[in-house]
Amino acid sequence: MRKPFVFGVAVGNDHFIGRKEEIERLSANFKYGVNTILISPRRIGKTSLVNYVANNVQDEELHVVKMDIFSCRSEYDFYNMFAAAVLQQTSSRIDEWRQMAQEFLTRITPRFSFSPEPMQEYSVSLGITPKTHTPEQILNLPEEIAKRKGWHIVVCIDEFQQIGDFTDTLTVQKRLRTVWQHQQNVSYCLYGSKRNMLSSLFQQRSKPFYKFGSMMQLGVIPTEDWQPYLCSRFANEGKTLSEDMAAEICGMVENHSSYVQQLAFYTLLATNGTTTMADINQAYNDLLDENTSLFLEKTEHLTTYQLNFMRAIIDDIHKDFGTVKVRDEYNLGSPSNIPRIRTALLERELIEELESGLYIADPVLKVWLRRRFKWA
Repeated sequence: MRKPFVFGVAVGNDHFIGRKEEIERLSANFKYGVNTILISPRRIGKTSLVNYVANNVQDEELHVVKMDIFSCRSEYDFYNMFAAAVLQQTSSRIDEWRQMAQEFLTRITPRFSFSPEPMQEYSVSLGITPKTHTPEQILNLPEEIAKRKGWHIVVCIDEFQQIGDFTDTLTVQKRLRTVWQHQQNVSYCLYGSKRNMLSSLFQQRSKPFYKFGSMMQLGVIPTEDWQPYLCSRFANEGKTLSEDMAAEICGMVENHSSYVQQLAFYTLLATNGTTTMADINQAYNDLLDENTSLFLEKTEHLTTYQLNFMRAIIDDIHKDFGTVKVRDEYNLGSPSNIPRIRTALLERELIEELESGLYIADPVLKVWLRRRFKWA
């Protein structure tokens, strides 16, 4: 089935656009064994970028292993997923997988599950515990395989911020850093969806992963890159979208990739022939309606102070919240209240911190809040 637009999931080659400089840099990092830390707001396209580069750089000597550790809730959850992904994705056949598992890891009892999904032939559970293997044995697995096969392996770990939630997380981080920094045949690409947590892991001098690799800050895709893509997708469906209307779609969601795709899809559905501003406005209302239940869930337990703080940000106040003028105008309470509000909203991922100050993390939520609370 041909999809005119894709949102909510990582996009494939047909829908991957722009990112020329980012592709070149990440490709070079993969090829030359440079560790990469990829940080950006949500819905910008980190996973899509990594997948695109991984698919295009792999060859006989360079192999990419990808995993998503969002479901890991403990250190050994991570080790089990790490080992299974490395073994499975460096083996071409299940019998080779078994042989490598027996060679590189002893005392395991793998359980295989075969999937009806065409892109995933099987999954495996290894049963690794502190009694069977040390962390160092597991973490050195890709290095041992790379040496044996004469490869360089790039290990890409999505949702890496989960490490920060593990019990005794600093000890876990030290273990990973200690082992990984000495590997000669393996490099790492670490990224995830919680920008503030990732920044804390990699940008604080006191943390073990400080200066672990090359930092890549991923921004939004420029409108001029979106325009030909959006116009062509409408043309494929027998409809017309002008470059000006394409720019309107991008601007209304501040060029956030997933929202651009979603708003474009709803606009396509609303369009008869040639897209008008009325079609885009109707589509945007549909987008707001689609997200209302999610936004209600995110905001229903906010305090009055927290909502007032977000209103100040929406009114283009991004710093100096503790001044008398801002506190009085927006009823933020005492100066000591400001750090608590800020921390709570950052932890909920409702706001994000940039060099220039604090901003609402979700551009559609910003409009939804204005309309719901009738903020001017």
